[in-house]
Amino acid sequence: MTSTGQDSNTTRQRRSRHSPQSPLQDSSVTSKRSVKKGAVSRSSPNLAEVKKKGKMKKLSQATEEDLVVGLQGLDLNLQSKAQVGTGLVFDEQLNEFHCLWDDSFPEGPERLHAIKEQLIQEGLLDRCVSFQARFAEKEELMLVHSLEYIDLMETTQYMNEGELRVLADTYDSVYLHPNSYTCACLASGSVLRLVDAVLGAEIRNGMAVIRPPGHHAQHSLMDGYCMFNHVAVAARYAQKKHHIQRVLIVDWDVHHGQGTQFTFDQDPSVLYFSIHRYEQGRFWPHLKASNWSTTGFGQGQGYTINVPWNQVGMRDADYIAAFLHILLPVAFEFQPQLVLVAAGFDALQGDPKGEMAATPAGFAQLTHLLMGLAGGKLILSLEGGYNLRSLAEGVSASLHTLLGDPCPMLESPGAPCPSAQTSLSCTLEALEPFWEVLVRSAETVEEDNLEEENTEENEDEGPWEPVLPILTWPVLQDRTGLVYDQRMMSHCNLWDNHHPETPQRILRIMCHLEELGLASRCLILPVRPATDTELLTCHSSEYVERLRATEKMKTRDLHREGAHFDSIYICPSTFACAQLATGAACRLVEAVLSGEVLNGIAVVRPPGHHAEQDAACGFCFFNSVAVAARHAQAISGRALRILIVDWDIHHGNGTQHIFEDDPSVLYVSLHRYDHGTFFPMGDEGASSQIGRAAGEGFTVNVAWNGPRMGDADYLAAWHRLVLPIAYEFNPELVLVSAGFDAARGDPLGGCQVSPEGYAHLTHLLMGLASGHIVLILEGGYNLTSISESMAACTHSLLGDPPPLLTLSRPPQSGALASISETIQVHQKYWRSLRVMKVEDKEGSYKSKSFTKKVPQPANSESAKGITAPEGKVLEESKGKATPALSAEESTLSQTKSETSKVVLTQDQSSEAATWEATMDQATSEETVGEASKATTGEELLDQTTAEEAMGGTKPIQSLLTSRTEKKTPAGSPVQKTLEAQTAEEESLLGEAAGGQDVGDSKLTMGSGDLSGMDQAIFYAVTPLSWCPHLVAVCPIPVAGLDVTQPCEDCGTLEENWVCLSCYQVYCSRYINAHMVRHHEASGHPLVLSYTDLSTWCYPCQAYVHHQALLDVKNIIHQYKFGENMPHPH
Repeated sequence: MTSTGQDSNTTRQRRSRHSPQSPLQDSSVTSKRSVKKGAVSRSSPNLAEVKKKGKMKKLSQATEEDLVVGLQGLDLNLQSKAQVGTGLVFDEQLNEFHCLWDDSFPEGPERLHAIKEQLIQEGLLDRCVSFQARFAEKEELMLVHSLEYIDLMETTQYMNEGELRVLADTYDSVYLHPNSYTCACLASGSVLRLVDAVLGAEIRNGMAVIRPPGHHAQHSLMDGYCMFNHVAVAARYAQKKHHIQRVLIVDWDVHHGQGTQFTFDQDPSVLYFSIHRYEQGRFWPHLKASNWSTTGFGQGQGYTINVPWNQVGMRDADYIAAFLHILLPVAFEFQPQLVLVAAGFDALQGDPKGEMAATPAGFAQLTHLLMGLAGGKLILSLEGGYNLRSLAEGVSASLHTLLGDPCPMLESPGAPCPSAQTSLSCTLEALEPFWEVLVRSAETVEEDNLEEENTEENEDEGPWEPVLPILTWPVLQDRTGLVYDQRMMSHCNLWDNHHPETPQRILRIMCHLEELGLASRCLILPVRPATDTELLTCHSSEYVERLRATEKMKTRDLHREGAHFDSIYICPSTFACAQLATGAACRLVEAVLSGEVLNGIAVVRPPGHHAEQDAACGFCFFNSVAVAARHAQAISGRALRILIVDWDIHHGNGTQHIFEDDPSVLYVSLHRYDHGTFFPMGDEGASSQIGRAAGEGFTVNVAWNGPRMGDADYLAAWHRLVLPIAYEFNPELVLVSAGFDAARGDPLGGCQVSPEGYAHLTHLLMGLASGHIVLILEGGYNLTSISESMAACTHSLLGDPPPLLTLSRPPQSGALASISETIQVHQKYWRSLRVMKVEDKEGSYKSKSFTKKVPQPANSESAKGITAPEGKVLEESKGKATPALSAEESTLSQTKSETSKVVLTQDQSSEAATWEATMDQATSEETVGEASKATTGEELLDQTTAEEAMGGTKPIQSLLTSRTEKKTPAGSPVQKTLEAQTAEEESLLGEAAGGQDVGDSKLTMGSGDLSGMDQAIFYAVTPLSWCPHLVAVCPIPVAGLDVTQPCEDCGTLEENWVCLSCYQVYCSRYINAHMVRHHEASGHPLVLSYTDLSTWCYPCQAYVHHQALLDVKNIIHQYKFGENMPHPH
């Protein structure tokens, strides 16, 4: 598929932060021995002076001064400002309501009881900062809800059970109790209290364990157990009181939070992300607005993100993939100042409504990923979750993570399933026009590469079983270990005082860590030399002895010995220092694996990742990271799965070679390659190098082909490639070859990664391997850069939130090309990389049909959490299964307005035309009664929302017309009836959707090839047969009505509506919304569309058809069609 992001119109839509991109350098092929490490090839002309002896110091000082100036505006001493503590609101008052008429109702007080028991059992209550729930004021609730609605809810305090039940039955999936209003106000106020605490720097983050839930509640509508929308109110409150400009709302409840979406779908200051069960609209709330194609409207287009799951049994890997490929990249571009989570736990294994297979450990991972945003300002607000054990463990896992505990390892992470990959691909395609960070080249997978994987995939994707693993949380006295020994400074260049690999490197880093108070927060571990046994796991005995012999060599011999290797100097202390550096890494690994510390940093030199099995190379003698990896496996007594991430700007050729045939070690390197001309030269660092034999696919090279790679480029690699593979590999230990020569200001790297960028890269890796991660210093030759960068990484390891990261530009095209090239190579080996563009998104789904009965007054549990299976009626759902269409609010059973998709055979088409003409004049029950006579009686829940009828969508073809063409002659009474009624009934979404001109846009069903189908399909909405606002309809003016009259405010002729009280004409909400403004100013409730004759009631939020409206409709019909409106009775 051609990327929509490539046309000019789309380019104008996308958020623009364009900056000139660096052209790829023209590099001639250079032999490996002709350029030493530390020299700069001609492809980097601004650094050519480095090659001259004596110039290094001057250049280093200049770039260091520039860097200092750039860093003066930053405060990397996060400890002084970062607040500690996790706030918790848990108030017993919130349990003082329940369903009076159904003891089995799933949303009950036992939910909070189970959570409390779990938190007490795990000692979490005492670790949190406790806050009392407070009452949300009406003015605060009015930030989202109407005063009329709030007042109505307030009156429920004084109703008896019968009255409460009658009112509850006018909504979908709710119950009411005399204390419902009080508890809902307390629930909203609880989240507001945490907003004040987080934004007022009392705490770092927080969680509100509250009920009732809120994310389904709309402007004037209870829905799905929800009265007030807590996260929506909190977002508006943060903006109003704390002047927050950008809020991210993440909704991971298994049900789509349509109330939250409708609140912000035109607002670019709030980014709404929802990941939910959808199943082509068969799962509650049955809205097409829940699908990936809905991205917001007007200025808010692109700020609504829906990831719809179209099957049950989705696992942690599916949720994590959605975060990595979609949410995190967009969030980094959006740069929220506060993150609110609608934290429902009904996607956990065992939940009776969600039927998903996520685990508490998976939700810990999601929480950890979000903690890297907004400077750690994160608030979770409890929504759904109806398996008491799963709910309690899910809340506990997320709270552990908020408190800074390491994420547990995932039991079986795997890769996203094919259905999830399709959903992610569709969502990416819909969002690409609006977010620069999502632009990607069309990626394909060769089918022959996948054939051998199909069997494995089927075996991996076993049946869903509600079995939760038992999580354990380590108790650590010390979080981060630190190894450093000043003796390592004795390795020095006897012939060149300006050599970049200077002893001052580790001293400056250590001094900076002490200045910031970071060293004192770490456990300082004693350093020991590596033993021969440890060294021989990666190096030959001949090489070890050859290097040992240098301790007794004379200066001239040392110089001669160093010249035998590539970019190496040797002094008498070199062997001992290299031993110490490698031994320090091994000591740190021991501390991590034994539980002495969780993670650690090794401030060591000389570096190691270039060192080969039998040769020194590129300032490196013993490969510290490789030896540490083998040592970890040795003390574990098995082939521990180890991930080595090498972010040094130079390719770690030595590490790659040592593990290239070993599938137990995944080596990932991001480095400058410059088409083979950047040190260490040759093709070893090319993306095509993938390992060999059993290790094929376990060597991953991201080869940058030019300078100036920065934060955006590295984050893109992390989100698209590094983390997806890492989660699929599921390491038990992460080692980082932490060279900082890609840092801004480094004289060799020529790149622009910031200290904040390194902090985020570290934080993202910390979700792996139960937090067991060790950073081992490699390169980095600007003393200020490496000091600030290592300090930033140490902050992250200590649990401090990563600082706000301002991305000055999107990823470079050259960087995206390198990332895509590696993805193409490795899609064969890693299923997590198979999220790609798809040609046919809607058509790739096969929607199942099911029958539905007319909704009856029933108990309130209704259809929430229930999918209507094929061949079964929804009366099993114990209530209303009413799909909603309005993009503004889902009216559901409050308005009794429902959408039906009626399937007819060709032979029934003419009868259907007659039946359709009755639709607008019958009640819901009468209409369905007619349908059962005129058709097979099968009705399907519609998946269409206002989004499909909105201006700007693709023109729609009328299938019904094409099916009746041969049976009904043009101009016949039946045909005229069909055409006339189509004009009235096809709009259906009217003012809620902007009243698209149906003359240009006929009705549709999904997509796909229907040429061979024997059925005709059309859509219809049954409007309210009465509403209390009909008394506001005034007589038609004596002068009559002019259907061609333009909007009285803007003069547009498109999609105009006439007010039935004053008969003024204004445009729809999706033109310039002047009719909406007229209603808000005048209070006039009813308006009629000149486009399609539909009548919309603002207070009822529903379509209305009544005898009182026939006269005005008939006048407009005469004007449009030259004849009276047909009547079936």
